[in-house]
Amino acid sequence: MRWSQTFIPTLKETPADAEIVSHQLLLRAALVRKLTGGLYTFLPLGLRALRKVERIVREEMDRAGALEVFMPALQPPEIWQQSGRYVTAREVLYKVRDRADKEWLLGPTHEEVITSLVAGEINSYRQLPKNFYQVQTKFRDEIRPRFGLMRAKEFIMKDAYSFDVTDQAAQVSYQKMYDAYTRIFQRCGLRTLPVEADTGVIGGKFSHEFMVPAETGENEVVYCETGPYAANLEKAVSQGPLTPCPLADTGHEPERFATPGVLTIEALSQAPYHVPASAQIKTLVYMVKPFGSEDSHPVAILLRGDDQLNEAKLAGPLGSNVFRPATPEEIFLVLGAHPGSLGAVASRLPTQAAALPVFADEALRGAAGMTTGANEDGYHVRHVNLTRDVRVTHWADLRTVRVGERCVVSGQPLKIRRAIEVGHVFKLGTKYSEALNARYLDETGVSRPCVMGCYGIGVTRTLQAIVEQSNDKDGVRWPVAVAPYTVLITPLNVAPESPGMQLAERIYADLATRGVEVLLDDRDERPGVKFKDADLIGIPLRVSIGEKSLARGEVELKPRGGAMTAAKAEDAVARVLEWLHEAEASRAT
Repeated sequence: MRWSQTFIPTLKETPADAEIVSHQLLLRAALVRKLTGGLYTFLPLGLRALRKVERIVREEMDRAGALEVFMPALQPPEIWQQSGRYVTAREVLYKVRDRADKEWLLGPTHEEVITSLVAGEINSYRQLPKNFYQVQTKFRDEIRPRFGLMRAKEFIMKDAYSFDVTDQAAQVSYQKMYDAYTRIFQRCGLRTLPVEADTGVIGGKFSHEFMVPAETGENEVVYCETGPYAANLEKAVSQGPLTPCPLADTGHEPERFATPGVLTIEALSQAPYHVPASAQIKTLVYMVKPFGSEDSHPVAILLRGDDQLNEAKLAGPLGSNVFRPATPEEIFLVLGAHPGSLGAVASRLPTQAAALPVFADEALRGAAGMTTGANEDGYHVRHVNLTRDVRVTHWADLRTVRVGERCVVSGQPLKIRRAIEVGHVFKLGTKYSEALNARYLDETGVSRPCVMGCYGIGVTRTLQAIVEQSNDKDGVRWPVAVAPYTVLITPLNVAPESPGMQLAERIYADLATRGVEVLLDDRDERPGVKFKDADLIGIPLRVSIGEKSLARGEVELKPRGGAMTAAKAEDAVARVLEWLHEAEASRAT
């Protein structure tokens, strides 16, 4: 392709609304253009790179035995009502109406659609296992679209769905997808970190996210440098706080004492009280809406004073992901006090809270000599023994892991770093197959629900993650496998009769006939402009043809980000092919 015949409107200045490096380079390197918040048009260079990512994804899905299908983006709400996600996923759903005023959904994902398909087509164990995938546009009503393609309202995803006869067979399918994802990201030139993850609104038994380490990432990953453990902060566990709770019972009954104006953990830790945060019980009140119910009910949540609630962990014990913090008014109706003076000591609970469900974090188990609110404004209670004084209805891991806590696998200190999620694999179990009646008859004629898995890759997000990870101060540094073009020929004199341009034409034609994706910069621009654009768009190998080098019978080869070397003009094509071969070989290893 000739530069003059394509469309590469590079930008010298960084757009004001581009917050992170990859978003800036997507725009400056003429890969995409913003239509409005969360919506982007792919320009020719960006689309070429995107299609290469898609091709790698398809090749590895096919290699893993998945079968490509293509499902409608427009979905009937009834199947989402059957699965229960019409309510639980309502915040991200786009709802539209047709001319008959019938409601439809723009699909944010396709579990309901594929399960409905299988329910109508598969009825015997002999037809299983099956794994279907597609590369499709998804729609999600993001509250705050940001960071370019990272969090968009419309994006491209590869989603796959496996159906098996047993949990053990489903684990085999899961592992195949896990391995395929590892190969996909390696081939795309991405360094990824697979981590244990929360299943979120998708649901299921367990899952892994594939994370790209990046300081601008929206996710936080907890990991151990000396061991295999890594998990999303929403899922991460540790051996517990470095400073344990007091465990020695003071022997005293709970004692109420005045704390006028003390409304925070920090204030109670100061003079004249001097109660360490680790010896305090933090009481939170949440309103929970059970599945299938329109009404919410309150629950109390207990944590150490120096811990933070991890809401992602809370969904499992609650049995619902529809919950929110209670308002001060709702709290007062239940506990008779305002935030800052709350507690769950049974003897201090008002009559209306006698049956209040109490969810306590495991770090509090066995704690004694603790201090908490008295459910009376301006008062607290000390000498609290959790076992004796609080009726805990549910114990669970509810806290957020902190840096330095000990790894549950290696015992070594944990670290936390930011990362970008590019892929997610879920073991779903039978949640959707039971709800949508995707069943099969086993060898004995008994009807059983299919055991499912689902597997997503954000294709457009993966493209931006590559740019986020592969760049320098001058622009993008494309990995060869996903670069829009692999070779850029840059003649400095583009007059048709000039020796440099004639040589450029010969090299261009020769490489093209050999299947090399080559871009010829035939613009009549200053060398500085051409070189800056070349670095900005990041083509892996540049062949420069200038008058001085040509006078020596040479051209200059410069890998993006590497050192320039000279090559005899007559050897230029061979040297380019040799470089590409070496790049391919190093990528394979």
